[in-house]
Amino acid sequence: MSGAAERTGRGNTPLAVAGLCLGVVLAVVDQTIVGTALPRIAAELGTGASAGWVVTAYLLTSTATGVLYGRASDRFGRLPTFLTAVGVFTAASALAGLAETLPQLVALRAVQGLGAGGLFSLASIVLAELFPAERRGRAQGYLGAIMAVGSVGGPLAGGVLTDTVGWRWIFYVNVPLGLLAMLFAGVGLRLPRPASVPRVDAPGSALLAAAVAVLMLAAEWGGREHAWTSPVILGLAAGAVVLLAAFAAWERRAPEPVLPPRLLRDRVVRITYPASMLLGALLFGGSVFLPMYFQGVLGMDATRAGLALIPLMLAFVAASALSGRTAGARGPLLLGAAGVTAGFAALYLTAGSYPPMAAALALIGAGIGLLMQPLVAMTQRAVPAPELGTATSALIALRGLGGTLGISLFATIVSLAHTADYTSAIPRVFLAALPLCAVLFLLLLATPHPRPGAAPPEPPGGAPAAEAAGGAAR
Repeated sequence: MSGAAERTGRGNTPLAVAGLCLGVVLAVVDQTIVGTALPRIAAELGTGASAGWVVTAYLLTSTATGVLYGRASDRFGRLPTFLTAVGVFTAASALAGLAETLPQLVALRAVQGLGAGGLFSLASIVLAELFPAERRGRAQGYLGAIMAVGSVGGPLAGGVLTDTVGWRWIFYVNVPLGLLAMLFAGVGLRLPRPASVPRVDAPGSALLAAAVAVLMLAAEWGGREHAWTSPVILGLAAGAVVLLAAFAAWERRAPEPVLPPRLLRDRVVRITYPASMLLGALLFGGSVFLPMYFQGVLGMDATRAGLALIPLMLAFVAASALSGRTAGARGPLLLGAAGVTAGFAALYLTAGSYPPMAAALALIGAGIGLLMQPLVAMTQRAVPAPELGTATSALIALRGLGGTLGISLFATIVSLAHTADYTSAIPRVFLAALPLCAVLFLLLLATPHPRPGAAPPEPPGGAPAAEAAGGAAR
């Protein structure tokens, strides 16, 4: 590496990247690591019927606050915001391991999510500023590969820790890793200060976080804890609509909005945002029900069911690493959408036999790998430099929201099968994914071709990437 890709001021980019990636791994792993420990947690802390909130609380707060971190880092600086996010996550992890009741654990998982929301978005934001334009897509691709390993490795790590040293260590292990992430980022990360510092849009931030939280509650409860037509779900849906309308009205007149309406006027952003939501629904929705199918139908234990997802992970990692070379090109995007579509179709047609299902999982993993981080890179290239943080955090939050909605949609489809037999119920999820894949393909078909020689946005402050190396510590 050289220039901005090697040094940033008195910092060290490899060390900074290590800290950012470690933070992302912690946040991603904690989305899934708890699942395999839930039976033990419920047995020890009681109220097993509410144990699912240990997962839901984390997803709720990480998604609701994720979109706010971009603007917060514009205001307070990338490094202080990242260190705050890691600090909140690490402290909550230490306390979660000490929880004596389920409500305590749920509350601390919600606090964990407050920190995790920043870890998801800030890594993508900072990578876009650390690396020159021609290497930015590759850096995002490698980040996607790391996220893939973390998401699949979470259940395996949770199972091993729970079976060996106890479920509390799935939280304790975050403490030294979180401190290490803070050390690496604190020593290595230096970025130039922005030319102007935006004000915090407190009303807009509160309205947006509340709207996302209410919408996610409706998605989490709908079809499971309450019927979709129940007063509770209808009330939550109406509340989300009212809050979103109030947010939109406020943002149109806010002097420095948390999510500038002009972002949505960009043609690329109008494609990447809904595409990321669909991708989140397909990835997270599918990954929840596949282990259930492997255990309930193919007779695998929890560890083998986790290992059965390795073809998806390996293909995801390989495709993510390659995707950086072609980020934004329409052909690879359409190839990725076609791979996801073919993979879900093959899952439906070959359900019941693992070897052909493994090949289908590889298709899905490769397809998602060709899409996930290139959508981030496309968004970052399309928006002005002062709005890079906001645009990136919004996209990543929408991906998480799409994942929650996808899980809810697929859970409803399984429940409508009116059978406890996963043999026929879960393949309906694979079939239901196909219309989502079709919409995703059509969206990407409208992707504009990159303009030859088009330059991506400059880093904040107007300095080119090579000059940013000499900026003041942020």
